[in-house]
Amino acid sequence: MKVVKRDGSIVDFDRAKIAIAIQKANEAVEPAERVTDEQIDSIIEYIEGKKRARLLVEDIQDMVEKKLMSYDKYILAKAYIIYRYTRALVRKANTTDESILSLLRNENKELAEENSNKDTILASTQRDYIAGEVSRDLTRRILLPEEISKAHEEGVLHFHDADYFIQPIFNCCLVNIGDMLDNGTVMNGKMIESPKSFQVACTVVTQIIAAVASNQYGGQSVDIRHLGKYLRKSKAKFDKHIREQVGDALDEEHIQKLVDDRLHDELKSGVQTIQYQINTLMTTNGQSPFVTLFLYLDKDDEYIEENAMIIEEILRQRLEGIKNEKGVYITPAFPKLVYVLDEINNLQGGKYDYVTEMAVKCSAKRMYPDYISAKKMRENYEGNVFSPMGCRSFLAPWKDKDGNYKFEGRFNQGVVSLNLPQIGIVTKGNEEEFWKELDKRLDLCFEALMCRHEACKKIVSDVSPVHWQYGALARLDKGQSVEELLYGGYSSISLGYIGLYEVTKLVKGVSHTTPEGQEFAVKVMKRLRKATDDWKAKTNIGFALYGTPAESLCYRFARIDKERFGTIKDVTDKGYYTNSYHVDVREEIDAFKKFDFESQFQKISAGGAISYVEIPNMRHNLPALKELVKYIYDHIQYAEFNTKSDYCHVCGYDGEIKINDDNEWECPQCGNKDHAKMNVTRRTCGYLGENFWNVGKTKEIKSRVLHI
Repeated sequence: MKVVKRDGSIVDFDRAKIAIAIQKANEAVEPAERVTDEQIDSIIEYIEGKKRARLLVEDIQDMVEKKLMSYDKYILAKAYIIYRYTRALVRKANTTDESILSLLRNENKELAEENSNKDTILASTQRDYIAGEVSRDLTRRILLPEEISKAHEEGVLHFHDADYFIQPIFNCCLVNIGDMLDNGTVMNGKMIESPKSFQVACTVVTQIIAAVASNQYGGQSVDIRHLGKYLRKSKAKFDKHIREQVGDALDEEHIQKLVDDRLHDELKSGVQTIQYQINTLMTTNGQSPFVTLFLYLDKDDEYIEENAMIIEEILRQRLEGIKNEKGVYITPAFPKLVYVLDEINNLQGGKYDYVTEMAVKCSAKRMYPDYISAKKMRENYEGNVFSPMGCRSFLAPWKDKDGNYKFEGRFNQGVVSLNLPQIGIVTKGNEEEFWKELDKRLDLCFEALMCRHEACKKIVSDVSPVHWQYGALARLDKGQSVEELLYGGYSSISLGYIGLYEVTKLVKGVSHTTPEGQEFAVKVMKRLRKATDDWKAKTNIGFALYGTPAESLCYRFARIDKERFGTIKDVTDKGYYTNSYHVDVREEIDAFKKFDFESQFQKISAGGAISYVEIPNMRHNLPALKELVKYIYDHIQYAEFNTKSDYCHVCGYDGEIKINDDNEWECPQCGNKDHAKMNVTRRTCGYLGENFWNVGKTKEIKSRVLHI
């Protein structure tokens, strides 16, 4: 028997859900008015006895009410009816008016701080946020099952895709840029043929990036290796042209110098095109394209010399920065950069160490690139090295029909994250109860993720031709469903988690960095991983465990739990939960030990994970940074760096940052006032957590410097 849910999806009949619903109604009435377990079984058997191929959720609820009254349990039936009616009113009530109006008045601080890459005062951004508010409202009231909506509101889990759940789009992807460049593509109904030069290839890449970003929600990643062949094409073209011009007038040495000069200009212009186009284009969601460039020197790549030149130039231009409206060089928000360390460039005598030296300088000043160890990644992904998606999630290895590994052209369907500390709170630290409750909440996460999957099944190729018809992800026919790409592990769908440190404190009373705590934390992680593996085996869908890099979610979960359960030492008292498996920021642990410790969790979190360390005065501490980069290669798969010195991440200014007359932190060099994009270390209370701006206490902040 199948059940048709309110969102239109069809699931198997589950007698346990009916039993749970009646038990909840039982709890709301006096003992004498309750039904027995035997009567509950009888009600369920009555429904099953209908032997209907399909039942609506509402039909099942009507049958339950009818049977309750047949047992003379009128008060219980009334409680059940009132509950249904109340939930129906909640679903139908419009809740977007005030949130949208506060957005238009620029008073919605939660939205303003949700994404530092979006400016909520811009008309284009407001249009996107208004659409997101409407989507969240419809999703909560109508499209999601009540239990999922309720779980999201209570901080049990976080349904990440509510912003666009009503639309036929998905999360993030690895663009198959090689196929689109080599075989051509179509955008806005216009054919774009394979480029004949590096400059044109760079222009086409930025056009693809903008088109892709406008038709999906999350980030995208582009592998720069595909540009190497086009730089070689440019060189061959210059060589031919110059030889035709000069004939025998110049010797080979001078000809090669002319060719190299032309090629260098082409290289610089092409990379500049990528950087400036990405930062000046505005997509339909009101921001620059959220894109990551994957910088990998593959020793087996026939174009490795050309790609070394391209990557070095990308790093050089990122190090220089882009001028803002005041003419000050600043750090652009995009593209994000991920640099791969391998045998040939791991600062241990490799041929391309000079490129890595440039990467380290760039990290010191501009906070990017992040680093991936090819060595550790091969250990974790069947010998493969590939880019994370823009959201930092990773795909599982997948082979095509010819047995070849394929990563580009694949995507993530969506994410649901689990609030681990809340499980420790509601079970009062009882470990036996913790495991039981964890299993219940994992079942709830599975249901939520299946809602996301069911929504993706409705997508047809026409909704975004650049994705589905012209190569970014596939080359499907017009009108063809994308459903075939949702199975077999081709695309991923992710279970995220927050607060491994806090839940360990709640259950074991110690940090997960202690031997006892570590044993428990690893056990929790393995249970989460087993859940995703079991779901994948059961459904043939690419479920993956994802170390969610969702900083705002760390605050949301902690805020909800503090409101519900009060102040709990080392848990809700901090105002935030620790991200995924990370070490709590207040623990004294050196960077090397932190990488060693967190590496074990990255392997379990195969669907995505990143670790970071803070280096004091990083811009003036290059030796320490180089040692850490070398260490990454042998010890951890994916890492990034932060710094604790007074520092503006927009322009690179590293002098003292002060509060202006309007009680705002302001960089004296570029005028940046976004507190999320600067470090200020002058603290009065010793707090070492993430900086945040308490709008209601600006006067106090001015007198006491930063944290209250």
